[in-house]
Amino acid sequence: MIKLYLSLVLVMIAIVLFILAARQRRQTGLPSGKVIYIDTSKWGKVEKPLYDPKLRLTGKPDYLVRQGEHIVPVEVKSRRAPASPHDSHIYQIAAYCLLVNHAYGVRPTHGIIHYSDKTFAIDFSGELEQAVKKMIVEMQERSSHTEVKRSHQDAKRCKHCGYRSVCDQALRI
Repeated sequence: MIKLYLSLVLVMIAIVLFILAARQRRQTGLPSGKVIYIDTSKWGKVEKPLYDPKLRLTGKPDYLVRQGEHIVPVEVKSRRAPASPHDSHIYQIAAYCLLVNHAYGVRPTHGIIHYSDKTFAIDFSGELEQAVKKMIVEMQERSSHTEVKRSHQDAKRCKHCGYRSVCDQALRI
């Protein structure tokens, strides 16, 4: 009889742990599948960036999840979701799709943008692929100019810019 009770307790503990793990996966925005790449400080070792020398593109998606033959890039945003994802977030996930295609030889069908309260699946269509490639070329052409003017008057955006320490146009905050 004790063995039966002990077995039932162990089964209940296993069920609780399974439910907690499933809840945590949902909160991270991860789809089902095997996580093969992680770039979040919470999880320890930081992965090597993905790189495509032809496109001169480097990036570190938050997660890559293998689903059978497919690999899905996942980008996690800490803020609440807008009505629809910002264009910059869509282009970011599309760039990760390009990098996955180069690094793993598998073209993603979609990527995922997970906000704190909502998740969007972004279809990696041929149209989006061409648009992000065009944007990459434009960005590279602009970066080759010796002087790039600040494109905004947003102090908050300026404060968190990665180039702030070397920018001669930084807004005073």
